[in-house]
Amino acid sequence: MRRTQRAVVLLSGGLDSATCLAVALKEGYAATALSFAYGQRARSELDAAGRVAAALGVRDRRIIRLDPGAFAGSALTGAMAVPRGGETEGIPVTYVPARNTVFLAYGLAVAESLAADAVLIGANSVDYSGYPDCRPEYIAAFQKMADLATRRGVEGDPIAIRAPLQDLGKAEIIRLGISLGVDYSLTVSCYDPDAEGRACGACASCRLRRDGFLAQGLPDPTRYAAGAFPGE
Repeated sequence: MRRTQRAVVLLSGGLDSATCLAVALKEGYAATALSFAYGQRARSELDAAGRVAAALGVRDRRIIRLDPGAFAGSALTGAMAVPRGGETEGIPVTYVPARNTVFLAYGLAVAESLAADAVLIGANSVDYSGYPDCRPEYIAAFQKMADLATRRGVEGDPIAIRAPLQDLGKAEIIRLGISLGVDYSLTVSCYDPDAEGRACGACASCRLRRDGFLAQGLPDPTRYAAGAFPGE
């Protein structure tokens, strides 16, 4: 009998990673959901990741706790304000130094330890914030590194590094997720949610998410903080 393939899915608790987990399950993977506590401003996203994993029936959910000091210098981990309003030039201050590289490295280690076949990440480069570690060439480069750096890769049975949402816009991701049964009301995408996990409605992530639901003509299930949209 052909064995069931296993995948490690990086699950932040946001819209993209929740959809990525649903894609892995649809493709028949037995999934391990891997989340990280790294000093992020949005601690509520870890709770959201737990809700998403439970709703999708994933029992193997793990949290890796990292030294917050390793990720300083970002508005998502430090004291600087999260930008609200229009787009900024260049790589935004919400970029977290080497975050996806660190997360994928842990994912690769867990995958090899579990004899898993793939590591999936919800990175995409259509409607995104301009982070360098979300680009297709970055994913391809990490795959080459994984092939060289692991026992599996050297022995000719490499672990696939996959970003199945890479070429999708936010509206397309939402449409895909809904077709796969993702309940987006469980997710947290906001860069600066309040203490109860309610979204600010003004950061880049909130705006991309909201525009995606509008483009699909669907009600936005996001819980927003009071006063998030003054004048509406």
